[in-house]
Amino acid sequence: MLQYFLAVAKEQNISVAAQSMHLTQPTLSRQLKELEEELGKQLMVRGSRKITLTEEGVLLRKRAQEILDLVGRTKNELTCSDEAVSGDIYIGTGETDGMRQIAAAAYKLQQSWPGIRFHIASGDAADVCERLDKGLLDFGVLLGDIDKTKYQYMELPMKDVWGVLMKSTSPLAEKKAVLAQDLWDKPLILSRQIDNKSALYRWLKKEPAELYTVATYNLIYNASLMVAEGMGYAFALDKLVNTTGSDLCFRPLEPRLELGMYLVWKKSQVFSREAKLFLECLQNNLAVWAK
Repeated sequence: MLQYFLAVAKEQNISVAAQSMHLTQPTLSRQLKELEEELGKQLMVRGSRKITLTEEGVLLRKRAQEILDLVGRTKNELTCSDEAVSGDIYIGTGETDGMRQIAAAAYKLQQSWPGIRFHIASGDAADVCERLDKGLLDFGVLLGDIDKTKYQYMELPMKDVWGVLMKSTSPLAEKKAVLAQDLWDKPLILSRQIDNKSALYRWLKKEPAELYTVATYNLIYNASLMVAEGMGYAFALDKLVNTTGSDLCFRPLEPRLELGMYLVWKKSQVFSREAKLFLECLQNNLAVWAK
């Protein structure tokens, strides 16, 4: 029944959704009515040409997709043969150059087991933790502080370095590093994914209300476009924007401000064979990398 609901939510039209599901329109309408009666909530507003989801319908659409994704994952894991190593590994992460080591381990694992597929979901720490808690991810890559009472974790040796992305013609571009007072009167572009904002504000020695914040961003590419257009100076992590041959440059903060990195998973997590192999492969790769 959830599949029927999602089809209608996607098409915004019962007739079109019925055709895509190979059902008659009366059958699909009846299924939707039974779902609303079972939940005791109106999920859709039926217009003359278009279906609109109610607030409850929007919530159900999100939860229904998560439920079906989890059911699909579980089915694939249960039906996989005992001999074959073939399946899916789901990893959630923010924007970080540390993903290079995750990608290197993934590539190495696939050389031995080409049937393993990786699915990377990008998001901030709240997004990653929510998907971990619901069982939709095997692993999460988190920056900064983590809840060590809630998750099993492996501290990664890589560190992300905070700095400022700016135009090459900026007076600050002449400096090797940027001081807090250099930015007190500058238009700032801040990441909405900063998990340790308090550390950043401590570095700046200013409260948020005292700063000239002109924009926030979720993806560094969009921030780089705002910087290129002269909107301001973007706080960003090193190595995420290739400034070679562009009119942008990156300058680290002084004193240096770093973020630690962790690979985390639920304490109650039951790993598939593929996930166990990936964890072992990553540990071996990092041991070699650290030498």
